[in-house]
Amino acid sequence: MQIKNIILMFLAQGLVACSVVPGMHMSPFSDESSIEMPTKEKNAAILKELNIQTITAQTIIDLEKNFNNYSLGPNNVANLYFDWRIGSKATKGSQLTQKPRQYRVGPRDILTITVWDHPELTIPAGSFRSAEAAGNVVGEDGNFYYPYVGVVKAAGKTVEEIRTELSAKLSKYIERVQLDVRVTTYRSQRAYIVGEVKQPGIQLVRDIPLTVLEAINNAGGVTSEADQRSITLSRDDKTYNINLLALYEGGDIRQNVTLQHGDVLSVPDRQFNKIFVLGDTGIGGLGSQRSRSVYMNKGRMTLTEAISEAGGPTQDASDPARIFIFRTDLGEPKIYHLDAKSPDALLLGERFPLQPRDIIFIDRAEGIRWNQIINQIEPTVALVRSIQGVF
Repeated sequence: MQIKNIILMFLAQGLVACSVVPGMHMSPFSDESSIEMPTKEKNAAILKELNIQTITAQTIIDLEKNFNNYSLGPNNVANLYFDWRIGSKATKGSQLTQKPRQYRVGPRDILTITVWDHPELTIPAGSFRSAEAAGNVVGEDGNFYYPYVGVVKAAGKTVEEIRTELSAKLSKYIERVQLDVRVTTYRSQRAYIVGEVKQPGIQLVRDIPLTVLEAINNAGGVTSEADQRSITLSRDDKTYNINLLALYEGGDIRQNVTLQHGDVLSVPDRQFNKIFVLGDTGIGGLGSQRSRSVYMNKGRMTLTEAISEAGGPTQDASDPARIFIFRTDLGEPKIYHLDAKSPDALLLGERFPLQPRDIIFIDRAEGIRWNQIINQIEPTVALVRSIQGVF
C-alpha cells in the first residue's frame, strides 16, 4: 500500500506539470505585458511593463493625423529603421543639394586640341588612330605638353580655361588663333555603385552630371531585394541617406543628388523590412501553425495584408479575437491588440500601418488549449488506473 501511495504521489506531480498549456499564449485578462521592456521616457531609458493598446476606430484616426505614419512621410519609421538598427549617423540626402557645375579636368584624362588652319599643331587621328590614341594625356602631375606653349597645367581647370590659356600663349606665334579643346576620354574621376543593383561597379564622372538616378539606371537598376528607402551615399568621411522612393513616388528631386569623384553609393537589401507572423496561422487542419516572415513591399504593409500573406488565422484552432502586434518603434516598444472575432474588424486592420520588424501573434482558442491539456492528461490517468489494478 505504501508503494502504491508513493507512485500515486509522483504521478500527481506529473499531472500538475502536464496541466501547463504547451506553446505561447497571452493571458486573456491582462492589459499589460508580462515582462518589463527597456523603453524611453523623457529621453531616459527605463524598464516598464507595456500597456496593451486596443486597436479601435479612434486609434486609426489618431495614427492618420500624423503624416509620418504614411509611406511618404519624411520621418516614417520605414525610412529611419535601417540607420537605427545599424547605428548609422547618416544625414538626409537633401542636404547635398547643389547646383550643376562644369567638369574639371584631372590626371589621366585625354584631351583633343584642334588649331584651325594649322594642321602641324593638330595630330591627325586618321583611319588607323583613334582620338584617344592621338590625344594629349594629362599626366599624374596634372600637366601635359603642347608645342610652342610648353607645359600646361590642366588639372582642376575647365576646358574653357585651358582653351583661353592656350590661345593666349599661341597668339605670340599665330595670328587670330582659333582652337578648340575637348575631353576625349574621361578617366580621372569615378564613383562606386555597390549593393543591390544588377551591375555594381565603377562609373566614370563625365561632363554631363552623374546623378543618383542616372548612376542606378547605368547599373541596370535595383534588384528585387533592394531597400530603395535606405540608400546611403558616403562622401568625405560623411554618410547621407537617400530615399529613392520619395523621388519615384513623391517627386522629391532633392533626393537626386549629383555624384562627385570618390562617392560610394550603396543600395542595401531589404532584410530589415520583415514582418513576423506567429501563432495559429496558415491553411490546414487542427493544430496547423505555419508561422512565417513576410516582406514589406516598398516599406509599407497593413496588418490585414500581413495576416493574409501568412495564410490568415486557422478557422478551427485560432482565436481571432486575440491578435497582438509587438512593436520596437525605434527603441520605444508598444503592444497593440485587435479583436477580429467579427470579420469586419479587419477593416481596421487594413488601415493599421505596420512598421519594420513588427511581430504579429495570433493566439490559440481557449477550447483548443483545454483539449491539449486533456490529451496530455489522458495517458497519465490510464497509467494510474492500471497501477490501481495491480495493487
